[in-house]
Amino acid sequence: MVSRRQLLTSAAGAIVGAGLVSRASQAQVPEAAASLSPATQPPPAPTTGRPFQPVVTLNGWSLPWRMQDGVKEFHLTAEPVEREIAPGMTANLWGYNGQSPGPTIECVEGDRVRIFVTNRLPEYTTIHWHGVRVPHGMDGVSGLTQPPIQPGETWVYEFDMQHSGSFMYHPHADDMLQIAMGMMGLIIVHPQDQAERRVDRDYAFVMNAYDIQPGSYTPRVNTMLDFNLWTWNSRAFPGISPLVARQDDRVRIRIANLTMTNHPIHLHGHSFVVAGTDGGWVPEGAAWPEATIDIGVGQLRAIEFIADAPGDWAFHCHKTHHTMNAMGHDVPTTLGVDFSDAAEKLRGLIPQYMVMGDRGMAHMAEMHMQLPENTLPMMTGTGPHGPLGMGGMFSMLKVRPDQSPDDYSDPGWYEAPAGTSAYRSSS
Repeated sequence: MVSRRQLLTSAAGAIVGAGLVSRASQAQVPEAAASLSPATQPPPAPTTGRPFQPVVTLNGWSLPWRMQDGVKEFHLTAEPVEREIAPGMTANLWGYNGQSPGPTIECVEGDRVRIFVTNRLPEYTTIHWHGVRVPHGMDGVSGLTQPPIQPGETWVYEFDMQHSGSFMYHPHADDMLQIAMGMMGLIIVHPQDQAERRVDRDYAFVMNAYDIQPGSYTPRVNTMLDFNLWTWNSRAFPGISPLVARQDDRVRIRIANLTMTNHPIHLHGHSFVVAGTDGGWVPEGAAWPEATIDIGVGQLRAIEFIADAPGDWAFHCHKTHHTMNAMGHDVPTTLGVDFSDAAEKLRGLIPQYMVMGDRGMAHMAEMHMQLPENTLPMMTGTGPHGPLGMGGMFSMLKVRPDQSPDDYSDPGWYEAPAGTSAYRSSS
């Protein structure tokens, strides 16, 4: 795990004069595992540059900056990183400033930004600013708009943020390998007017996927579609923090997709409107209601809703195999097959042998099976009523009437009022 000192060194990079870095960004530089805490919350308002309402990067943080002659300066370091996918599993990835995805870049419409990019990878790289309108020479396509950034080099990108919205950054150099290894991040450009598009809670994350075989640590980078770990910000449930809200808060969730397939994202207990894309904001009169939004490859959607229903509400991808971990694509279907005779014979050779899959897979969530090192069970986590039958791209919206406006900590499990829960029939 990356230490605080390593993270600060990477994040600061060429930034000198630490007193000029905003408190807002400093507050999001985590301790060794603070970025993984359910208590992730936004920092105080920035003390330098135009003011804005910071976002909460789910299981992540925002990048420090300094103001230099009216320009907001950031530093990104592309480097190998370790990332805890969930408790019990760590992956060897590539990312930025000690983490995959890299830290969120936050600025304001009209800001001029200068971004130093240092390459500590074993091969060349670039950065493309996905959805941001930049001059041709700043677009970050290796061989087309610039030579590649070679190992050990630092390059500088500088441009004006022309419009507010939600965007991404990622390489356009050896794309399949570098993105498959986790190189990506978010760019949030806030409106100049803080009252414009204001919400009470503003969350953001990137969807990404990995093919990490059981017992191994490094993704298989030549995989095209058959990924076995589906993650939000390189975290799988139960490693994904809940999204917390006070009852009647207006909530925004910015969801970017840098996997190789689409994701129908579904929220229980609420409906929402699609308020933004990676092209900018949807005019308020044109926003449409949904309870599920399909987010395509390379797309970003910002959804907004009023959190008016108390409870712990499931929030997940509706592709069912995307809410499972460490899946095997070559496992045969054995549903309904009688293995009793074969199992008895096999136990003579393997005393602990268990039949799996003949009655469905749900019972696996209740079994304490021995797994290969550094491997997650397909279904994992425990709720107030027993094992949770989901993993992967799954979290919860936790809405409470008494949650303080500035409290983002996990309130624990919801206790349903008497007479409002399903119950077992006695007839």
